[in-house]
Amino acid sequence: MRGFIGRQLALDLSRQGWVVGGVDLVRWGPEEAARFGVAYVQEGTVDLAGLDLVANAHGVPDAVFHLAGGPAVGPSFVDPRGDFAQNVETSANLLEWMRLRCQQAALVCVSSSAVYGAGHEGPIPEVAPLAPCSPYGFHKMVMEDLCRSYALNFGLRIAVVRLFSVYGPGLRKQLLWDICRQLASGQAVIHLGGAGGERRDWLHVSDAVGLLSAALDLCGKESWVVNGGTGLGTSVRDVATLIAGAWGHAAGFFFSGISRPGDPHTMIADTSRASALGFSSSVGLAAGIAEYVEWAKREHLGR
Repeated sequence: MRGFIGRQLALDLSRQGWVVGGVDLVRWGPEEAARFGVAYVQEGTVDLAGLDLVANAHGVPDAVFHLAGGPAVGPSFVDPRGDFAQNVETSANLLEWMRLRCQQAALVCVSSSAVYGAGHEGPIPEVAPLAPCSPYGFHKMVMEDLCRSYALNFGLRIAVVRLFSVYGPGLRKQLLWDICRQLASGQAVIHLGGAGGERRDWLHVSDAVGLLSAALDLCGKESWVVNGGTGLGTSVRDVATLIAGAWGHAAGFFFSGISRPGDPHTMIADTSRASALGFSSSVGLAAGIAEYVEWAKREHLGR
């Protein structure tokens, strides 16, 4: 729960009046916990013993948000077994614990657009065939299958949110962080992979946590999978240009033309189901990028 999205979700839920706690591999200091509205944290892995410790100390939850898992597509090619443990085994442990201890709780699980795979041009609906092209995507698909099994066989009330490209202050990895790191070093030409025309659906982290919270209303419903995106695709080149402009640097860009394994050309969400929930993104890309750059400047340059 200490990850980029988890911390923001904890803060959002606490502001709604929820008492927020959970399990994390990393110990939280009291100041950090207070800053993100976290009442308690059990240090350890997501397993039956650790979850029992939380429940025995604080009671069984009314709702569970499952964000534990591998970080991204790239590392899953380096350590597929570790990615399986992070994405599949933790999910199996949580689902089994809920079957045994708190079947009444609502469960929202974070999945990924990586389950859809490659070959898409326009917005992808939730009913599209799943054809992942990375270990990470396969493992998220297995997680969803486990959720489906526990929902059908044991009556657990579950919703799955397939997040697309989430960004915002606090993100210290992937494209935006890499561009800002190069800008901070004063490079005249920013070097990036791919061709620059790859299109992604960029969702600000504040909108992502808003959708995760709204997804509680999908738990136990017939259509319990929802895309987390804006429905708009923006190329990597255009995003890089926005970042350089917000930084105040007339950077040139060099694209290697070499795509990373498991990196589809186009990933854009069909947002019809999210809209039916009453959700719509509130942070435009230009404003979100400007906010991110201001945060990244403080992180990289101390100002």
